[in-house]
Amino acid sequence: MGQLLAGPFCGQLLGDMGADVIKVEPPGRGDPMRDWGQGEEKVQWEVIGRNKQSVTCNLRVPEGQAIARKLIATADVLIENFKPGTLEKWGLSPQILHSDNPGLIIARMSGYGQDGPYSNRAGFGGIGEAMGGWRYIVGEPDRMPSRMGISIGDTLCASYGCMGVLAALHHRDKTGQGQIVDTALYEAVLQVMEGLVSEFDHNDFIRERSGSILPGIAPSNVYQCKDGPFMIAANNDAIFARLAQAMGQPELAQDDRYSTHIARGKNQTELDNMVNAWTSTLTVEEVDAAMIAHSIPAGRVYRAPDMLADPHFKARDAIIEVETERYGKLKMQNAFPKFSETPSSVRRAAPSVPGQDNAEIYGAALGLDEAELARLAEEGVV
Repeated sequence: MGQLLAGPFCGQLLGDMGADVIKVEPPGRGDPMRDWGQGEEKVQWEVIGRNKQSVTCNLRVPEGQAIARKLIATADVLIENFKPGTLEKWGLSPQILHSDNPGLIIARMSGYGQDGPYSNRAGFGGIGEAMGGWRYIVGEPDRMPSRMGISIGDTLCASYGCMGVLAALHHRDKTGQGQIVDTALYEAVLQVMEGLVSEFDHNDFIRERSGSILPGIAPSNVYQCKDGPFMIAANNDAIFARLAQAMGQPELAQDDRYSTHIARGKNQTELDNMVNAWTSTLTVEEVDAAMIAHSIPAGRVYRAPDMLADPHFKARDAIIEVETERYGKLKMQNAFPKFSETPSSVRRAAPSVPGQDNAEIYGAALGLDEAELARLAEEGVV
């Protein structure tokens, strides 16, 4: 019952791994994600809506709330990312839902979590990124904090929510007991901030924006070639020695300024300039070949066309083609991760219109006939 990103992405992950997912949308336009994306036609919904069926239900009216309660009573998992207190206001509190369905797992995603002094505040992924520490350290040091080009706060929260659901299912299999999985946008971001808090607590050190580098980790950067950028990560001592050989300067690995991880970190800018001076004399193809020959972690800086043309992406089926109802064949990322015995897959295209599965779902789960569904639709309940 979530909208936009965090809740729906959690549902996408579970659906890709084999869950039967019923997407509950408000009657009319449905989830705002249907109008999201870049380019002339908004196709992002086709990714996040895949492997789902769609029903409509007006959760703001009593009859809609009653229908939702009956539907949830048949479910293993409920995903919601409304403002805390909303389910309770609608008469769908966890206590009520668990009285109908004791084994129900309720994944609740919100800006700040279900309790605490900020829990009633509105929260979006960008706010979670800011308060979780991500935004402050992203960008160039002489500019305001920047952002990634994707909604990473939402997808992190959804990923942790999915992880929590899977753990809760394991617990339920052993005990029969459902539970609440409470994930907050800011805490999901906080989880991936490495040693940021501990570094301040112990060393009084505050991480700052550092552009394309990670301070003290060198050489590890995007370098300019004759025809484009190229990523090299040679910050390990042995790997750096191989990079020095590839550059035709093996003596650098014995130089006190560059021979150890700490020394390279202290001379990071100088070393990056040296690597860049070398790559700028070569094409991306030539640098890539040298990195492969010397077993150095490196890679081209890809955009979508590069991904579609890459033979490794093809061999791994990392990108697939899905037959959609609105746009025909559409390429998108495949289901992930890979399982040896229960493979993930995209089995169903995203529902093209809100409520297109009302008759099937409400008929099978709730026993509503065509006449009753027609009445409910006319009254704006579904």
